[in-house]
Parts: sequence; structure tokens; C-alpha cells
Amino acid sequence: MAMTSDATSTLGSAPAPGRDDLPHLISLMTGDEKHTPAATSTLDALWVLYDRVLNVGPDTVDAQDRDRFLLSKGHGPMAYYAVLAAKGFFPVELLSSFGAYDSPLGHHPDRLLVPGAEIGSGSLGHGLPLAVGTALGLRAQGLDSSAVWVLIGDAEFDEGSNHEAVAFAGAYGLERLHAVVIDNSSATHGWNGGIAARFAGEGWSTATVDGRDHEELYRAFTAPHPGRPHVVVARVEPKN
Repeated sequence: MAMTSDATSTLGSAPAPGRDDLPHLISLMTGDEKHTPAATSTLDALWVLYDRVLNVGPDTVDAQDRDRFLLSKGHGPMAYYAVLAAKGFFPVELLSSFGAYDSPLGHHPDRLLVPGAEIGSGSLGHGLPLAVGTALGLRAQGLDSSAVWVLIGDAEFDEGSNHEAVAFAGAYGLERLHAVVIDNSSATHGWNGGIAARFAGEGWSTATVDGRDHEELYRAFTAPHPGRPHVVVARVEPKN
């Protein structure tokens, strides 16, 4: 179950922002090169994860037994920043500084500057291999309750590093590893049967859902998958 926070909005004592506030929070980020389709495609999956699934919050970002979320699709981070702000990881007021020279909220997230960010990301193809390494490290430490989640764009599978990571994770039965693939039909290459078939062929548990349907996302995110890593392919509208 996701940890809650005491975060408040810019209204001080007002309730913390919810899902319906996210479009407004994104609109506060007016810097150039926003990669808007990359951001909006991830919005619902990110919200369901942080609101209902991930065992991490503003007070536990350094806890050894926290869940880890890695944003591999880091070139469109506005939805990510909006969700982190809504959940109290940093003040909502910081969003308006997005992309500024002295802002911690850059066009790619920086783990040293953004509270809650586990990796610096933006270069495609890095997130899943890093998530595999994180899951292996947690297993070696006996931290079996901590889950590792990574969000990937479908176009990242044009990078060979992801194929190696998919094969390795399946062969080693990394049960605490979870991937979310945002499928907005932007990949150059594909596979017969769709993205999920590529994972299933390497021994992963898979689900393909409507990436805008919160209940479908939640059921897929929390589906049991003993002994295997799990991937959820979240289909959204094609990128224009």
C-alpha cells in the first residue's frame, strides 16, 4: 500500500493535490522543450503507482526498505514532477521554476537534485538495466520486501540494452522487479504479438491494459507473479 503524506498545496492548509489537480500542476511548468506527449502519456500510470502502490513517501526517501521507482522515460518529466509535488516530495511552488538555469527541475531528472528521484535519466535504454541491478542488489542484502519499479517508453526497445535486461531478469527470476511500458506507438521496431510477447518469451509475467484506466492499471500493478518479474504494458493514444 502506498505511503501517504501530509503535503499541502499552495493554499497552505488546503488538502494535498489529487489526480484532478495534475493538469494544472503540469501547466505551471512553462520552460521550453517540454516533450509534452512524453509527459502526458505517463500521467495516469505514475499517479496510480504513487497513490496506491509504491511503498515510499517524502519521509522515507532514504529508508533502506523503501520501494524504488526508476523513471527511464526521463526526457518528458513534467508528469513525474507534478506527481512528486502532489505527493509532497517537494513544494508545488517549485514547479514554476522548471527548466530554469538554477532550478533543480531540469529537462531530465537529476537524482542529486530532485527529492524522490532514484536515477538521473533521459538517455534511452538505461532504466531497465539499472532496475535489474537494483533488484539484484536488494536480493543480495536480503531486502525481499522492497519492490523495484521502472517506467519505460516503447521506443526504448530500439536499444539493445533493454533486450539483454529482459532476458537476464527472466532467467534469474527477479520477482521483485516490475516494469511499466508506456505504449504510444512510437517505437521503430516491434514484435509479432506486441510488446508483452517479448517479455513473456523470456519468462516474465505480463499484462496489457488501457493506460488511462486507473482500475485496470491498479489490478495489473498488484497482480501476483510468484518467481517471475512482472511487466505491465499500458497502451495510450498514439504519439502525434
